[in-house]
Amino acid sequence: MLHTVAKMHYTGDLSQVQIAKQLGLSTATISRLLQRARAEGIVRIEVRDVFAPDELGTELARKLGLARVEVVDAPVSGALPALAAPLSRMLAAADLRPGNVLMIGWGRTISAVIEAGLPPMPGILVVSSTGGMQQHAQHFQSNEFSRRAAEATGGVPHFIHAPYLPDAEALDFFLADSSVQESVGLWDRIDAAVVGIGQPYGLERPVSAGATLVEAVLAEAAGDVVRHYFTRDGQILDWHGEGRMIAVSARQLRATRLVIGLAVGEAKAPSILGAARAKLVTALITDTRTAECLLDALAQEG
Repeated sequence: MLHTVAKMHYTGDLSQVQIAKQLGLSTATISRLLQRARAEGIVRIEVRDVFAPDELGTELARKLGLARVEVVDAPVSGALPALAAPLSRMLAAADLRPGNVLMIGWGRTISAVIEAGLPPMPGILVVSSTGGMQQHAQHFQSNEFSRRAAEATGGVPHFIHAPYLPDAEALDFFLADSSVQESVGLWDRIDAAVVGIGQPYGLERPVSAGATLVEAVLAEAAGDVVRHYFTRDGQILDWHGEGRMIAVSARQLRATRLVIGLAVGEAKAPSILGAARAKLVTALITDTRTAECLLDALAQEG
Protein backbone atom coordinates (compact mmCIF):
# COMPACT_ATOMS: atom_id res chain seq x y z
CA MET A 1 0.00 0.00 0.00
CA LEU A 2 2.86 2.41 0.83
CA HIS A 3 4.47 1.79 -2.56
CA THR A 4 1.15 2.08 -4.42
CA VAL A 5 0.24 5.40 -2.79
CA ALA A 6 3.74 6.78 -3.32
CA LYS A 7 3.71 5.82 -7.03
CA MET A 8 0.29 7.37 -7.55
CA HIS A 9 1.33 10.63 -5.91
CA TYR A 10 4.95 11.15 -6.99
CA THR A 11 5.00 9.33 -10.34
CA GLY A 12 1.36 9.54 -11.37
CA ASP A 13 1.11 13.15 -10.17
CA LEU A 14 -2.25 12.54 -8.46
CA SER A 15 -3.33 14.68 -5.53
CA GLN A 16 -4.02 13.17 -2.13
CA VAL A 17 -7.74 13.81 -2.64
CA GLN A 18 -7.73 11.95 -5.97
CA ILE A 19 -5.85 8.99 -4.49
CA ALA A 20 -8.22 8.85 -1.53
CA LYS A 21 -11.22 8.69 -3.87
CA GLN A 22 -9.68 5.96 -6.02
CA LEU A 23 -8.70 3.79 -3.05
CA GLY A 24 -11.72 4.51 -0.90
CA LEU A 25 -9.64 5.97 1.93
CA SER A 26 -9.61 9.30 3.73
CA THR A 27 -7.19 12.05 2.69
CA ALA A 28 -5.79 11.95 6.25
CA THR A 29 -4.90 8.27 5.75
CA ILE A 30 -3.23 9.02 2.41
CA SER A 31 -1.22 11.80 4.05
CA ARG A 32 -0.05 9.44 6.81
CA LEU A 33 0.89 6.76 4.24
CA LEU A 34 2.98 9.26 2.24
CA GLN A 35 4.76 10.42 5.41
CA ARG A 36 5.49 6.80 6.33
CA ALA A 37 6.76 6.07 2.79
CA ARG A 38 9.27 8.88 3.18
CA ALA A 39 10.25 7.76 6.67
CA GLU A 40 10.89 4.17 5.52
CA GLY A 41 12.94 5.22 2.48
CA ILE A 42 10.41 4.15 -0.14
CA VAL A 43 10.35 7.78 -1.23
CA ARG A 44 13.50 9.90 -1.25
CA ILE A 45 13.24 13.61 -1.89
CA GLU A 46 16.34 15.41 -3.08
CA VAL A 47 16.82 19.12 -3.57
CA ARG A 48 19.59 19.61 -6.13
CA ASP A 49 21.90 22.57 -6.22
CA VAL A 50 21.25 24.72 -9.27
CA PHE A 51 24.22 26.41 -10.92
CA ALA A 52 24.39 29.05 -13.61
CA PRO A 53 26.49 27.95 -16.64
CA ASP A 54 29.59 29.82 -15.43
CA GLU A 55 29.20 28.35 -11.95
CA LEU A 56 28.81 24.89 -13.46
CA GLY A 57 32.06 25.40 -15.33
CA THR A 58 33.94 26.54 -12.24
CA GLU A 59 32.64 23.63 -10.17
CA LEU A 60 33.45 21.06 -12.86
CA ALA A 61 36.95 22.45 -13.44
CA ARG A 62 37.65 22.10 -9.71
CA LYS A 63 36.29 18.57 -9.43
CA LEU A 64 37.82 17.27 -12.67
CA GLY A 65 41.19 18.93 -12.16
CA LEU A 66 40.96 20.84 -15.44
CA ALA A 67 42.40 24.28 -16.12
CA ARG A 68 39.12 25.54 -17.55
CA VAL A 69 35.58 24.37 -18.29
CA GLU A 70 33.10 26.34 -20.39
CA VAL A 71 29.40 25.42 -20.25
CA VAL A 72 26.85 26.65 -22.79
CA ASP A 73 23.09 26.75 -22.31
CA ALA A 74 21.67 25.67 -25.66
CA PRO A 75 18.87 23.45 -26.96
CA VAL A 76 19.84 19.88 -27.77
CA SER A 77 19.44 20.49 -31.51
CA GLY A 78 21.83 23.45 -31.41
CA ALA A 79 24.32 22.29 -28.78
CA LEU A 80 27.19 21.38 -31.12
CA PRO A 81 27.48 24.69 -33.03
CA ALA A 82 26.98 26.55 -29.71
CA LEU A 83 30.36 25.18 -28.58
CA ALA A 84 32.11 27.30 -31.22
CA ALA A 85 31.85 30.62 -29.32
CA PRO A 86 33.57 29.41 -26.11
CA LEU A 87 36.10 27.52 -28.24
CA SER A 88 36.96 30.75 -30.05
CA ARG A 89 37.41 32.48 -26.69
CA MET A 90 39.75 29.76 -25.44
CA LEU A 91 41.83 29.78 -28.61
CA ALA A 92 41.99 33.59 -28.63
CA ALA A 93 43.21 33.53 -25.01
CA ALA A 94 45.93 31.05 -26.04
CA ASP A 95 47.37 33.86 -28.20
CA LEU A 96 48.68 31.58 -30.95
CA ARG A 97 51.19 33.33 -33.21
CA PRO A 98 52.54 32.53 -36.69
CA GLY A 99 54.51 29.32 -36.47
CA ASN A 100 52.62 28.00 -33.44
CA VAL A 101 51.03 24.58 -33.87
CA LEU A 102 47.30 23.87 -33.59
CA MET A 103 46.28 20.23 -33.78
CA ILE A 104 42.73 19.46 -34.91
CA GLY A 105 40.91 16.22 -34.12
CA TRP A 106 38.01 14.75 -36.06
CA GLY A 107 34.38 13.79 -35.51
CA ARG A 108 30.91 15.31 -35.77
CA THR A 109 31.52 17.79 -32.94
CA ILE A 110 34.76 19.07 -34.48
CA SER A 111 33.03 19.41 -37.83
CA ALA A 112 30.21 21.45 -36.28
CA VAL A 113 32.48 23.95 -34.51
CA ILE A 114 34.63 24.49 -37.60
CA GLU A 115 31.49 25.10 -39.62
CA ALA A 116 30.24 27.56 -36.98
CA GLY A 117 33.50 29.51 -37.08
CA LEU A 118 37.01 29.68 -35.60
CA PRO A 119 38.91 32.85 -34.63
CA PRO A 120 41.51 34.33 -37.02
CA MET A 121 45.00 33.03 -36.24
CA PRO A 122 47.03 33.88 -39.35
CA GLY A 123 50.21 31.94 -39.91
CA ILE A 124 49.59 29.13 -37.43
CA LEU A 125 50.44 25.59 -38.49
CA VAL A 126 47.34 23.38 -38.47
CA VAL A 127 48.03 19.66 -38.29
CA SER A 128 45.61 16.75 -38.20
CA SER A 129 45.61 14.33 -35.28
CA THR A 130 45.83 11.07 -37.25
CA GLY A 131 46.56 9.60 -40.60
CA GLY A 132 43.68 8.86 -42.94
CA MET A 133 40.83 6.49 -42.10
CA GLN A 134 39.04 4.05 -44.39
CA GLN A 135 35.55 5.14 -43.31
CA HIS A 136 33.77 7.17 -45.99
CA ALA A 137 31.74 9.45 -43.69
CA GLN A 138 32.80 13.10 -43.69
CA HIS A 139 33.46 13.25 -39.95
CA PHE A 140 36.28 10.67 -40.30
CA GLN A 141 38.33 12.70 -42.80
CA SER A 142 41.15 13.99 -40.59
CA ASN A 143 43.11 15.76 -43.34
CA GLU A 144 39.96 17.55 -44.47
CA PHE A 145 39.49 18.91 -40.94
CA SER A 146 43.02 20.27 -41.02
CA ARG A 147 42.32 21.98 -44.35
CA ARG A 148 39.00 23.46 -43.19
CA ALA A 149 40.43 24.71 -39.89
CA ALA A 150 43.38 26.31 -41.67
CA GLU A 151 41.04 27.99 -44.12
CA ALA A 152 38.89 29.34 -41.26
CA THR A 153 41.81 30.65 -39.20
CA GLY A 154 44.16 31.81 -41.95
CA GLY A 155 46.64 29.11 -40.98
CA VAL A 156 48.75 26.70 -42.98
CA PRO A 157 47.44 23.10 -43.20
CA HIS A 158 49.73 20.11 -42.77
CA PHE A 159 48.44 16.77 -44.01
CA ILE A 160 49.40 13.20 -43.16
CA HIS A 161 49.30 11.07 -46.30
CA ALA A 162 49.32 7.71 -44.54
CA PRO A 163 46.71 5.42 -42.96
CA TYR A 164 46.10 5.96 -39.29
CA LEU A 165 46.54 2.25 -38.55
CA PRO A 166 48.79 0.60 -41.15
CA ASP A 167 49.84 -3.03 -41.10
CA ALA A 168 52.62 -3.56 -38.57
CA GLU A 169 55.19 -4.29 -41.28
CA ALA A 170 54.26 -1.10 -43.18
CA LEU A 171 54.42 1.31 -40.22
CA ASP A 172 58.11 2.16 -40.58
CA PHE A 173 57.72 2.53 -44.35
CA PHE A 174 55.08 5.25 -43.98
CA LEU A 175 56.93 7.02 -41.16
CA ALA A 176 60.08 7.16 -43.33
CA ASP A 177 58.30 9.32 -45.93
CA SER A 178 59.58 12.90 -45.71
CA SER A 179 56.15 14.54 -45.98
CA VAL A 180 54.76 12.30 -43.23
CA GLN A 181 57.82 12.98 -41.07
CA GLU A 182 57.33 16.74 -41.44
CA SER A 183 53.71 16.64 -40.29
CA VAL A 184 54.16 14.00 -37.59
CA GLY A 185 57.08 16.00 -36.20
CA LEU A 186 54.68 18.84 -35.40
CA TRP A 187 53.04 16.66 -32.73
CA ASP A 188 56.11 17.14 -30.55
CA ARG A 189 55.55 20.89 -30.40
CA ILE A 190 51.77 21.34 -30.25
CA ASP A 191 50.76 24.63 -28.63
CA ALA A 192 47.01 23.94 -28.58
CA ALA A 193 44.76 21.07 -29.62
CA VAL A 194 41.03 20.67 -30.18
CA VAL A 195 39.69 17.12 -29.88
CA GLY A 196 36.39 15.33 -29.60
CA ILE A 197 35.74 12.91 -26.75
CA GLY A 198 34.28 9.65 -28.01
CA GLN A 199 31.45 7.83 -26.25
CA PRO A 200 31.79 4.43 -24.53
CA TYR A 201 32.86 1.74 -26.97
CA GLY A 202 29.83 -0.39 -26.17
CA LEU A 203 27.54 2.40 -27.37
CA GLU A 204 29.57 3.10 -30.48
CA ARG A 205 29.95 -0.56 -31.44
CA PRO A 206 27.80 -2.93 -29.35
CA VAL A 207 29.91 -5.83 -28.09
CA SER A 208 28.25 -9.20 -28.63
CA ALA A 209 29.02 -12.62 -27.22
CA GLY A 210 31.04 -13.37 -30.35
CA ALA A 211 33.24 -10.30 -29.95
CA THR A 212 36.75 -10.23 -31.37
CA LEU A 213 39.71 -9.99 -29.00
CA VAL A 214 39.99 -6.24 -29.68
CA GLU A 215 36.30 -5.69 -29.00
CA ALA A 216 36.55 -7.72 -25.79
CA VAL A 217 39.45 -5.55 -24.58
CA LEU A 218 37.64 -2.34 -25.48
CA ALA A 219 34.31 -3.41 -23.97
CA GLU A 220 35.35 -1.64 -20.76
CA ALA A 221 36.36 1.55 -22.58
CA ALA A 222 34.52 4.58 -21.22
CA GLY A 223 35.52 6.55 -24.32
CA ASP A 224 38.45 7.65 -26.41
CA VAL A 225 40.44 10.68 -27.50
CA VAL A 226 42.03 10.18 -30.94
CA ARG A 227 41.51 6.42 -30.58
CA HIS A 228 43.36 6.29 -27.27
CA TYR A 229 40.78 4.29 -25.32
CA PHE A 230 40.52 4.62 -21.54
CA THR A 231 38.48 3.41 -18.60
CA ARG A 232 36.29 5.65 -16.47
CA ASP A 233 39.11 5.98 -13.93
CA GLY A 234 41.55 7.15 -16.62
CA GLN A 235 43.58 4.03 -17.38
CA ILE A 236 44.70 3.82 -21.03
CA LEU A 237 43.67 0.45 -22.48
CA ASP A 238 46.26 -1.63 -24.29
CA TRP A 239 44.65 -2.75 -27.54
CA HIS A 240 46.53 -3.88 -30.66
CA GLY A 241 46.56 -0.39 -32.20
CA GLU A 242 47.81 1.47 -29.13
CA GLY A 243 51.45 2.33 -29.76
CA ARG A 244 51.46 1.71 -33.51
CA MET A 245 48.86 4.16 -34.77
CA ILE A 246 50.01 7.03 -36.94
CA ALA A 247 48.35 9.41 -34.53
CA VAL A 248 49.33 11.87 -31.86
CA SER A 249 50.31 9.82 -28.80
CA ALA A 250 48.87 9.98 -25.30
CA ARG A 251 52.29 11.19 -24.15
CA GLN A 252 52.25 14.05 -26.66
CA LEU A 253 48.73 15.06 -25.63
CA ARG A 254 49.74 15.08 -21.97
CA ALA A 255 52.71 17.29 -22.80
CA THR A 256 50.50 19.90 -24.52
CA ARG A 257 49.57 22.89 -22.36
CA LEU A 258 46.11 23.34 -23.88
CA VAL A 259 44.06 20.37 -25.09
CA ILE A 260 40.41 21.39 -25.42
CA GLY A 261 37.97 18.50 -25.28
CA LEU A 262 34.51 18.95 -26.83
CA ALA A 263 31.65 16.68 -25.80
CA VAL A 264 27.87 16.87 -25.49
CA GLY A 265 25.38 14.27 -24.29
CA GLU A 266 24.58 12.52 -21.02
CA ALA A 267 25.88 9.23 -22.46
CA LYS A 268 29.32 10.86 -22.63
CA ALA A 269 29.54 11.58 -18.89
CA PRO A 270 31.81 8.56 -18.21
CA SER A 271 33.82 9.43 -21.33
CA ILE A 272 34.51 12.95 -20.08
CA LEU A 273 35.41 11.66 -16.62
CA GLY A 274 37.85 9.17 -18.13
CA ALA A 275 39.43 11.71 -20.50
CA ALA A 276 40.04 14.16 -17.66
CA ARG A 277 41.44 11.47 -15.36
CA ALA A 278 43.66 10.12 -18.14
CA LYS A 279 44.96 13.70 -18.53
CA LEU A 280 44.28 13.62 -22.26
CA VAL A 281 42.47 16.97 -22.04
CA THR A 282 43.25 20.07 -20.00
CA ALA A 283 40.04 21.98 -20.76
CA LEU A 284 36.45 21.09 -21.56
CA ILE A 285 33.55 22.67 -23.44
CA THR A 286 30.10 21.12 -22.98
CA ASP A 287 26.44 22.03 -22.44
CA THR A 288 24.40 22.47 -19.26
CA ARG A 289 22.67 19.07 -19.42
CA THR A 290 25.95 17.21 -19.77
CA ALA A 291 27.58 19.35 -17.06
CA GLU A 292 24.76 18.62 -14.60
CA CYS A 293 24.98 14.90 -15.44
CA LEU A 294 28.72 15.02 -14.71
CA LEU A 295 28.17 16.64 -11.32
CA ASP A 296 25.54 14.00 -10.50
CA ALA A 297 27.98 11.23 -11.51
CA LEU A 298 30.72 12.74 -9.35
CA ALA A 299 28.35 13.07 -6.40
CA GLN A 300 27.37 9.38 -6.70
CA GLU A 301 31.04 8.42 -6.60
CA GLY A 302 31.27 10.22 -3.26
